[in-house]
Amino acid sequence: MADARYSIGSLAVAALFTLPWVVVWGTGSVHGLSTGLRVLVSGAAVLGASFLLAWGAETAEKDVPRAFALAVLAVLAVAPEYAVDALYAYQAGQGDAAAADLAVANMTGANRILIGLGWSGIALFSIYKARSSGDSAVDTSTGLLSNSVKLDESIATEILFLTAATLWAFLVPFGIIGGGRGIDVVDMLVLVGLYATYIFVIVRGDVEENEAHVGVPAYLQGFRTQLRIPIVLGLFAYSGFLIFTAVEPFAHGLEAIGVANGIPEFFMVQWFAPLASESPELIVTAYLVNKARTTASFNALISSKLNQWTLLIGTLVVVYSIALGRYGALPFGQKQAVEIWLTAAQSFFALAILINFRISVKEALVLLVLFLSQVVGEFVLIRALSEAAAEQWSITLLFAFTGVYLLLGLAMFATRLDDLKRVASLSRRQFEGTADATEVRADD
Repeated sequence: MADARYSIGSLAVAALFTLPWVVVWGTGSVHGLSTGLRVLVSGAAVLGASFLLAWGAETAEKDVPRAFALAVLAVLAVAPEYAVDALYAYQAGQGDAAAADLAVANMTGANRILIGLGWSGIALFSIYKARSSGDSAVDTSTGLLSNSVKLDESIATEILFLTAATLWAFLVPFGIIGGGRGIDVVDMLVLVGLYATYIFVIVRGDVEENEAHVGVPAYLQGFRTQLRIPIVLGLFAYSGFLIFTAVEPFAHGLEAIGVANGIPEFFMVQWFAPLASESPELIVTAYLVNKARTTASFNALISSKLNQWTLLIGTLVVVYSIALGRYGALPFGQKQAVEIWLTAAQSFFALAILINFRISVKEALVLLVLFLSQVVGEFVLIRALSEAAAEQWSITLLFAFTGVYLLLGLAMFATRLDDLKRVASLSRRQFEGTADATEVRADD
């Protein structure tokens, strides 16, 4: 009974965080709020929605394959990023030339934040929490910098599809159709096709033996199926509505505060707005780590990266063409072409790290330091130089970091060829549906 009261109370508190936003949104008074109050109310809704979404995903694991539940969580958690980027793509189609570059900048910023802060930060947080939680997914038997998070080998499928999307991303700036820079219909077909195939593969999986849950998910899983499924769908629908409606005002409110304090608008669009829109995903994964569910946390992060790196890029051309009134490739400038290459190079390096199903403290720190040093370096250039000079030096800086990521990634892949073969073997088994990861481990 005490557990039930605690779970009901937790659900009520999360819902209370969201109610002010529902009232403000429902009455159409969002823009009547001051910037600070708008950020506070929408931010509280995002926080409450993040917990409701996490509880829904954990509860769903009783009825559907975990990978599919986490994929749904990932799509809903990063839905705001799609909304913000779609807005810029639509404005570009309506004739705002600068908006096309903003769409690409926002997309690349979001993807690099997910790895540079998300993957590295959650890895470091997991290893820190393991000291008290005893999380079996964290190996602390070696030296401090070698302590690592052990990832579930079932993510081999995600790694395979993410690798394919990353390799294709290097080609995007060349423009397959028309020969100019732009995200075109070929990019859409390839990237959206990759994600659709991925969903087809994971949805065929069996429902895994349910992990022992506590708190709200354990309480909700105790309901009979006829009631539990509508509850899960309701949690997904409500949290998805909140995230979709509240994050854009939250992000733009933070953006306005930054601009008012002298931070350039373009920099805010690329970094602060995506950071706000990624906040549900980061909150959810931190929550899972706090419950000693590091494996599920990383699975969610990797699934988020996969859908952002496929669906987000692939659908921009659709929105742009709708606004344009005819088919057209979403154009972008030289700097955004280099931004895409840098984002692909960062993904390539991150995959080289994960290919052995581990991420150590040292590797997480390298990811974090490289990400932060590039962002800080670019900010310094923007503040210190004229707009034209800053753009030229920024392009040079981006090329340099692209080279560093590629060299590090190639060096790591060269020493991990056996791990690459292992991922291929695991993925083949999962494609065929003939064995799960444990069977492959036994064979190997």
